[in-house]
Amino acid sequence: MPFRKIESEKLATAIVRQIEELILQGILRPGERLPSERELSERLGVSRPSLREAISELQDQGLLCTRAGAGVFVADVLGSAFSPALIRLFSSSDQAVYDYLAFRRDVEGLAAERAARFASDTDLQVIDSLFKRMEAAHSKRSYTEEAALDAQFHLAIVEASHNVIMLHMMRAMFELLSEGVFYNRSMLFKNRVTRAELLNQHRAMNEAIQKRDGIAAREAVAAHMNFVEVEMTHNRKALKNEETARLRLQQRS
Repeated sequence: MPFRKIESEKLATAIVRQIEELILQGILRPGERLPSERELSERLGVSRPSLREAISELQDQGLLCTRAGAGVFVADVLGSAFSPALIRLFSSSDQAVYDYLAFRRDVEGLAAERAARFASDTDLQVIDSLFKRMEAAHSKRSYTEEAALDAQFHLAIVEASHNVIMLHMMRAMFELLSEGVFYNRSMLFKNRVTRAELLNQHRAMNEAIQKRDGIAAREAVAAHMNFVEVEMTHNRKALKNEETARLRLQQRS
């Protein structure tokens, strides 16, 4: 008969399973510091030896790491998504930029559609709150803050899609974007007219998701990414024109 005795789960195993789930769901993020041993054992209601055993196992799995004198952190699990050599190729390739935008158009469009269907009330509040912060940054003419909130807004939509594969994949993508591998996002927010249009596009995304209109949410993402692609093309052309003008000036002098 296919039956086995029921065995009680070790405390350390239960701790491991809980922390694994928090990392999988993106609640604990790469680089995030865990509470101190004392605080964490109290929160979990377990002994320190059981906690140490669990932490050790998670370190062996490569999910946690210890920094001398600093504590225990979630490992940089996203860093292994692309090799340094491939990242260098991305940063020097025009095709990579446009392929990246096309990738985001498809994946984030699906994420927005899923968010409109599956987001919890709390998810919707988070997305709406981030958009309101974008509005506030826009009114203050703080383009660097608005650009940073832009990334948080898009990731909040991906989180609200409740697909963990999509979540970790897109976090890896945005990590590269924040490092300027594909393009400098802040450049898009420096122009007053462009900033106003970008804000309207994020408003359209937010409103569609709040109304749980998946089709409109997906279309809003596509319109946004199409606009970004056009602006990136204009920026790149402007930079090349400036380089040519400088060479002409240098030749004349």
